[in-house]
Amino acid sequence: MFKVILVDDEMFTRKGLIKLIDWEACGFEVVGEADNGEDALELIGSIQPDLVITDIRMPVLDGLELIRRVTEEGDADPVFIILSGYDDFNYAQKAVRYGVHDFILKPIDEIEFTETLQALTIKLARDQEDRSIKDNLLTGAMIETLILDHPDDAFLAEWEDRLMLKEVNGLYYMFAELNDIHLSTEDGMSPSLSGFREILQRTLQRITGGGQPFYLHEHRNRVGFIIPDSMLQPFQGKIRPFAEVLLQQLRNECGFRIFLYAGCKVGCLTDIRDSYRSAKEALQYKYVHDDTGIVIHDEGSMQALQYMSLDDKLYSQLVEQIEEMASENLDKTIDEIFDNFRDKCYAPEAVKTNIHQCVTMIVRIIHEMDGDEQEITTLEMLLDWHDLNLSLSELRRIFMTFAEESGRYMAKLRKRQQSGDIPKIRSYIEANYQENISLKSIAAAFYINPVYLGQVFKKTYGMYFNDFLQQLRVNEAKRLLRQTDLRIYEVAERVGFGNSDYFVTRFEKIEGVTPSEYRNSLIKGGSPKGRLNET
Repeated sequence: MFKVILVDDEMFTRKGLIKLIDWEACGFEVVGEADNGEDALELIGSIQPDLVITDIRMPVLDGLELIRRVTEEGDADPVFIILSGYDDFNYAQKAVRYGVHDFILKPIDEIEFTETLQALTIKLARDQEDRSIKDNLLTGAMIETLILDHPDDAFLAEWEDRLMLKEVNGLYYMFAELNDIHLSTEDGMSPSLSGFREILQRTLQRITGGGQPFYLHEHRNRVGFIIPDSMLQPFQGKIRPFAEVLLQQLRNECGFRIFLYAGCKVGCLTDIRDSYRSAKEALQYKYVHDDTGIVIHDEGSMQALQYMSLDDKLYSQLVEQIEEMASENLDKTIDEIFDNFRDKCYAPEAVKTNIHQCVTMIVRIIHEMDGDEQEITTLEMLLDWHDLNLSLSELRRIFMTFAEESGRYMAKLRKRQQSGDIPKIRSYIEANYQENISLKSIAAAFYINPVYLGQVFKKTYGMYFNDFLQQLRVNEAKRLLRQTDLRIYEVAERVGFGNSDYFVTRFEKIEGVTPSEYRNSLIKGGSPKGRLNET
C-alpha cells in the first residue's frame, strides 16, 4: 500500500475524504493528517509519504508554498494532488510548474477522484519498479567493484559515506541462501531470489532498527551484503548471535530453510574483498553445518575438506538392500552415508560425485533387468539436485525416496521376468505365427517351463496358446483369401499349417464355413455364410 497524507484546514473535509474513498481498493493507506502547511512539512519529513493531497488556501503556509518547500528543500519526494474550491487558472499554472500530479476542484466527485488514485497507483508502482531496477544495477556495480576490482580512494569514500561506514572498526561480508524451495506447493508460494532479497532487506532493517543502509547483491543463487560491526552491539559485538536472530526471523517469514555464511572480519571497506572470499570458502562447509544453517569463517571450524569416495562396502550394501527392499536396513545405510558426508567434512563437489556414483550403479542394474530408468520419478531431481540449493537433510530425503522407488521398480521387473515377460512372448507369436512354432519351442526360447507358460498365457489373455495361434493364422488366411488368388493349400502353407486338410478343418471350426465357401461367397458379392452372420 502507498502512503498518503491529507492536508486541509477544515477537519470535516479531511474526515469526509477518508470516508468517501475506498483507499485500500485504490492502493493507498492514509497515514497522517495536518491542518496547515507548516505541520504538513514536518509530517512529510518524518513519514516520507508517497502522496500528499493538499488544499490551496491554508493558514501559516499555503498549499503551493508547501509544495515549493518540499520540492526545493526537502529530502522527501512525494506526488502532490491539489484540492481547491477556487477555479483559478493561475494556481493550476503554478502547480504544474512544481510537478503536481493533478488539480481537483471541490466538491470532490467520488468516481473521478477514485479513477485519479487508481491511475496514480499504476504510475507509482512503475516508478518504484524503475527505481528498484536502477538501485539494483547501481548496487551490483558497487559490490562487484569492491570485491573483484581495486577501487580508487574517491570511489571508496563515496560508498563509505553511502553505507555509513566511516566510523566502523570492522566489516563482514555475508551470504544468505534460500534452500529447499522445490518443496513449495504448485500455487507459487515459494519466493523468487528477488523476492527473497526483499524479505532479507526488510528483516535486516527490522533487526537493526532501520538506521543502517544495507545494499544487497544477488550472487547467482544467493544474496550478499555487508555488515558493519556497529550493528552487532546489541549482540555482544559478535556475528553469530546476530546471524542466529537473522536466521530465525527469515525462516519465520519465508517458511523455508535458510543458510547464512559469514566471511572473516576486515578493518575497512578497502579490504571487503577478503571477507567476500572467505565467505565463499564458508559455502564449502554447508553440509558440515546442516543442523544450524550458519557457517562463520572466523570461528576456526574450517577443517580440511574431503574429496574421497565412499567405502566400496557401503556402495555394495546400499545396492543389495535396495534390491531386497530391506527398508529398515536401507535407512540405516543411507544414514551412514550422509553421516560420512557431514562428519568427515565432504566438500559439496565430493557429495555430488558420490551421489552420482550411487545413482549410476542403480541405473545400471535397472538396464540389466531390461527396465527403463525414466520410470523412476525421482531420478530427474536427483540428477539435477546440485543446481538447486538443498540442505543435506533434504538431499538425504530425496535420495531415500529414490532408493525406495528404485527397489519397488526392481521388484516389478523381477515379477515381469518371472512371468516370462508375456507381452514380449505375445509379440513374438504375432511376428512368427506362420513358422512351425509351438508352446514348447517358445518356452525353450524364453527359458520358461512350458506348463507354467501355458497357465500364465491363459490367465493373461483368456485363451489357450493353441487357440490364440490358430486364430492368428485363420485371420491371416482370410486376408489372403480376400486379396489374392492363391490356392487353398498355398494359403495353408503361408499361414503355418503344414497340412491343408487340417487347415480346412480348423478354418471351418472357427469361421463356420470352409475356406472355399468363404472365397466363393465373396466372389458372388454376398456375405460369407457362417459365424460372421450368426446372431
